[in-house]
Amino acid sequence: MNPSLRIAVADDEPDMRDYFKKSLPRLGHQVVAVAQNGRELVEQCRAQRPDLVITDVKMPDMDGIDAAVQIYRDRPVPVILVSAYHAPELLARAESDHILGYLVKPIEQRDLEPVIILAMRRFEQFETLRREAADLRQALEDRKIIERAKGILMKRGSLDEQEAFRRLQKLASEESRKLIDIAHMILVAEKAVQPPAKA
Repeated sequence: MNPSLRIAVADDEPDMRDYFKKSLPRLGHQVVAVAQNGRELVEQCRAQRPDLVITDVKMPDMDGIDAAVQIYRDRPVPVILVSAYHAPELLARAESDHILGYLVKPIEQRDLEPVIILAMRRFEQFETLRREAADLRQALEDRKIIERAKGILMKRGSLDEQEAFRRLQKLASEESRKLIDIAHMILVAEKAVQPPAKA
């Protein structure tokens, strides 16, 4: 069972807006924003911070794809596009990580549930990968700083690599600090004792 989601919807047709307002609560979800164009959708998503966005593509004042891009820039959120057309150029524009579903009108309630479940699962997978990539980048940056600090200890204390690393670990333990924090402190101290650069 998919958990209850806070959903923002947008369509320039009043009938479609009413359809979403009636159908989504029947599936156990809450409609927290209803917009009639892309610009309104972007503003409402900033205010309401929905879990999911379902938007028509062709709307006045800003289309659904441009709105989706703007919303995602503000905060990652999955988007399902709805269109009366199955045009290849629309699908090409919609090929981005955060657009995770595409429905062609007319939509029936039985079409909504599977696409919502799939979009949310895919979004969770993308977010996990994004976090892992960010953690990996941070780990690589930390490793570089620790290596530089270790190099300073080896040079200043005439230590081999293993002993320099043990010294870093001992300092971290004694100061109850993370290894990366101690490495930063060593780099700052080294910078402080360097002679000033000649003009």
